[in-house]
Amino acid sequence: MKFVIIIPARYRSSRFPGKPLVQICGKSLVRRVWERCVQAMSEMDVYVATDDERIATHCTQQGMNVLMTNGSCLTGTDRVYEASLQVEADVYINVQGDEPMILPSDIHAVMDMARSSPGAIVNAMCPITVEGDFYSPFVPKVVARPDGRLLYMSRAAIPSTKSHGFVSANKQVCIYGFTKQALAAFYAQGRKTVLEEIEDIEILRFLELGFEVKMIPVSGASLAVDIPEDVVRVEAAINAVV
Repeated sequence: MKFVIIIPARYRSSRFPGKPLVQICGKSLVRRVWERCVQAMSEMDVYVATDDERIATHCTQQGMNVLMTNGSCLTGTDRVYEASLQVEADVYINVQGDEPMILPSDIHAVMDMARSSPGAIVNAMCPITVEGDFYSPFVPKVVARPDGRLLYMSRAAIPSTKSHGFVSANKQVCIYGFTKQALAAFYAQGRKTVLEEIEDIEILRFLELGFEVKMIPVSGASLAVDIPEDVVRVEAAINAVV
């Protein structure tokens, strides 16, 4: 089974413009994500997908493979579909370009699930250990069946008690596994679906289109850069292990 990793990266982020090129402990964010990915797979099979010449130039100068995609892509997954038209694979592993702490073993876990469940859509999750993350609108919370099939994902604090208290919950880790067929169905929609639009969580489009999504538990090492303030948290985490 042929795998490739696609790292979607856009410059015009509404919450953090220019985010892929922000410096984190002396390296760009997209470079740090790429370095984690090439620990999981040959760098020949790792690509950055972007519509921005600034990102493309930076990546080329850093020796990273780049695929140019359309500026009108609605989400990273739409961008991965456009990348899939340029690179052949059985499964496309989407690693979000804002996850500089991703562990290669977590990428392998998603690949293993995709390998053992041909045709499945796979997404990663991990336990929430910081209560602030549970209440943060920047952290998508996962509700799944006991067998791991996704029931819902929300920026709201779910599942919560009657008094809106935190007991236990999982958050999304932005590593996905898609077949080209699933990506094509996603892209063909041509617009965000209702719940996807409200929540601004792209995996919900698959649920609304009738697909099952398999959630796979991974480590709690994920620490995404969603807003400028997250850079400080990530730099502290990197420095703590140096």
